[in-house]
Amino acid sequence: MYIKYKRPVAITQWASVVGKKESCGPLSGKFDEECADDYFGQTTWEKAETELQTRCIGHLLHKKGIDRKDVEFITGGDLCNQITSTAYTMRAVGAPFMGLYNACSTMAEGMIAAACMVDGGYASNAVALASSHFCTAERQFRTPLDYGGKRTPTAQWTVTGCGCVMFERFGKGPFITAAQLGRVVDLGVKDANNMGAAMAPAATETLKRFLYASGTECRDYDAIYTGDLGRVGSELFFQLLQNEKINIENHTDCGCVIFDKSQNVQSGASGCGCGASVLAADILPRFESGDYRNILFIATGALMSPATTMQGESIPCIAHLVNIKNKEEAHKK
Repeated sequence: MYIKYKRPVAITQWASVVGKKESCGPLSGKFDEECADDYFGQTTWEKAETELQTRCIGHLLHKKGIDRKDVEFITGGDLCNQITSTAYTMRAVGAPFMGLYNACSTMAEGMIAAACMVDGGYASNAVALASSHFCTAERQFRTPLDYGGKRTPTAQWTVTGCGCVMFERFGKGPFITAAQLGRVVDLGVKDANNMGAAMAPAATETLKRFLYASGTECRDYDAIYTGDLGRVGSELFFQLLQNEKINIENHTDCGCVIFDKSQNVQSGASGCGCGASVLAADILPRFESGDYRNILFIATGALMSPATTMQGESIPCIAHLVNIKNKEEAHKK
């Protein structure tokens, strides 16, 4: 489904918080908070992720100069079963809440829904949030943390991080102007340690349909970001687009920029918090600096569960896309 917003919806503020490993990566110093304690002062990993989200929202509200009671609507999600970390965060926030789960594509999905609420006149402001935590995801989807299993070259490292953005009817931007809701794509990949290969076809499908619906080409954008394909998935993404006769030379994957190769993360990063934190820490600030005028952000998600993986099921995947522009591009006739 292609969505063209009636009028550009302003992104008026953003914030990001990450853990220790992320703060040692290439984007160090760009996040609003870099915490050396991955427990975030809590007693369990799940409580740590709730605290991670709480701090991220706190930074957003502080930068915006408003209180929790001023937030009219929030979308959010994480990778924990039943998105419990987000639910406990929202228990304290108190705003009307739409919980979402589309795995690592949750940030883009949430942005689309939040912008629709503002564009439709149902809320004057809305917040989209997504997070992940290495420790909560690792023991849920793979093995216990103290197991010490060797990671395969295709595996990705789940980001301990959170990103959130606020939408309003008016502002200086940047602006979300259009979106493409993804379809579930499953090409039969069963290896939970190779999610990049599983997700690349979904990213290809969503981008292809958006370009057709919008009448644009890849070269019309300053950058095209994917959420967390990693190095393996990014290479496959490029090959699949070539097969579709789509030339892409301006692609960047968030999972390839938040860590560097020296950090022993195999194929790169993954997790809801990967694209969300990179978006808030690195992508959106580039609009303020004038580096970007018009970009695409495509968050990708692997929709398996621990049960389906154990049962030998293949991995269905999805990708959602948002088009973000500066003020001049967004209001161009």
